[in-house]
This record gives sequence, C-alpha cells and structure tokens, in this order.
Amino acid sequence: MNGRRGFLVGVAAFATFRARAVLAQAPLPRVGLVSAGGPSVDNFLTGLRELGHVPGETIVVEHRPTAGEADRYDAAVASVLAAGVDVLVVTSPHGIVAARRRTSRVPIVAVDLESDPVASGFVASLARPGSNLTGLFLDLPEMSGKLLQLLQEVRRGLSRVGIMWDAAIARAQFEATERAARAAAIDVQPAPIRTAADLDPAMDAFARERCGALIALSSPVMRLNQTRIDDLALRHRLPSITVFGLREKGHGLLSYGPDLDSMQRRAAVYVDRILRGAIVAELPVERPAKFELAVNLRTAKTLGLELPRSLLLRADRVLQ
Repeated sequence: MNGRRGFLVGVAAFATFRARAVLAQAPLPRVGLVSAGGPSVDNFLTGLRELGHVPGETIVVEHRPTAGEADRYDAAVASVLAAGVDVLVVTSPHGIVAARRRTSRVPIVAVDLESDPVASGFVASLARPGSNLTGLFLDLPEMSGKLLQLLQEVRRGLSRVGIMWDAAIARAQFEATERAARAAAIDVQPAPIRTAADLDPAMDAFARERCGALIALSSPVMRLNQTRIDDLALRHRLPSITVFGLREKGHGLLSYGPDLDSMQRRAAVYVDRILRGAIVAELPVERPAKFELAVNLRTAKTLGLELPRSLLLRADRVLQ
C-alpha cells in the first residue's frame, strides 16, 4: 500500500511539475506601443502594473517611440506588428492611420486628443466601434472658445493671439480656434508646427507680429516639447495656455484640459480586457468627462499680471 501511495504521489508531483513547466514555456502576451515617448509611456506602464501586468515578467511591451514626427509612425507600427503583438496601442491620429492601414486583425487601442473618431471614420459609433479599433478620444475643437476666453480674462484688451498647431493632424482644432477668435474680434497669427525645429521660428514670428498671448493646441509634438514652449513663451513675455496640465516646475501660465495622464493609464484597462477575451468591436469609446484648470502664480508675477480673483477661485490647481 505504501508503495502504491508513493507511486501516486510521484505521479501527482510529476504532473504538477510538468504543468508548471508548460506554463513557464507559454509565450507571454505581447503589447505594442507606438507613441511620441515621454510621459505617455510611463503612464501606460503604470496602468499595466496597477492591473497586475508586470512588463518583462507577465507581459512583453514592444515600444517604438516616434518623437511625435508624422513620417515615423508607419515604420513604427510595422515594426511592432512584425513582433507579433496581441494588442497595439497608439497615441495619436498618425498612429491610428498607420495602424488601420497595416492591420484589420490585431486589436487597436487609441488615445487621441485631436480627432472626432466617428467623423474621421475610425469607428462606426462611440457605443459600438464595430471594427478592430476602440479607445479614448477627445474632440478638442469644441474647447477652442474656452481656451480663448481664459486668455482674455488674464490679458485684458487682447487683440492678437499666436496659435501653435500641428499642421499634420490639428487643422480642425486650428479652424475652430480661428472662428472663436474672429467672433471675439481677435486677430490670429498662425504657426504650423511639424517638428521641434519649428518652435523657435514660430515664437519669433509671434514677437514680430506683436501677439498678446499664445495658445498651444494639442499634438504629440506639442506635449513632448511642452517645457520648451513654456520657456519660450516666458522669454518673449507671452501669457500662454495649453490643453496639457501645467508642470510643477514649468513656466506655463494656464492650462485647461482633460487629465491626460489618467487617459493613458486607462488605455491599459482596454488592453487588459482585450487580453482577457473582450471583443474590441464591442468595447465603447470613452471620452473624458473631467477637465482641470491650472494657474501658475509664479509665471503671472514674472509677466506682471494680476490674475482675476474669479479665475483663481475656479482653478482646480494653483502653482505658487
């Protein structure tokens, strides 16, 4: 009897060992990430870890940075798809277009602040995307009037505003902002931005044309170079506003927009659900519901601006 019991124990131990060995040999899920780089990567990886996915241990993340440059997205998407990813995450309209051109099979999770996903043809509807793409979108053109209004509160009598915008993906944003400025009898000095090399010439043009303030519309290039834009605006003594949250040690004056860090972490939730078997065509598109107004008192003091008390009372965050 003891011999039989020992035999059975041995069989059970061998079966357990073999199951573990098979599990250990099972390929880890692979996730592709195509982004400009910078904070978006850290936020997404944080989101994965919060859900129990440890890069390099329980999941493989194939990241291809693009620096936000339009002509680098197609090759980046091709590279991660060639790596055999199970899900592809892209963080701009450039990435979406490249991903949709390259695959109709691999699930795509997008984080996009510049596009209306339905009008752009990315999804059939917000509730049921109907294809291999879903994610988080914010149609920012509707915010243009708000950005302009906030600048008017801090720069009384504003008559000319400089607008930095990504010429490749943000035309709708720019046109909406231009319409809002025209309605407020404010002239516009446009500065199309494609790479970081365009920032200095744009700011020089704003100074030459005597702009009274600056709006930096959203794009991967703009976010990646946010500190540089803030520094240039301060040097030229231009009150500025961006849709990206102000950085604690930065020199931007105002920001108004969604919690982008949270949106990028939220992309990991979509990835987790897809890896667990959710059908991407049935995962509703999300749009942020919460927006934050941030004000930098240090920059206001440097610019010699006295910010209205009503603005400070409405601010969600005040940097001092």
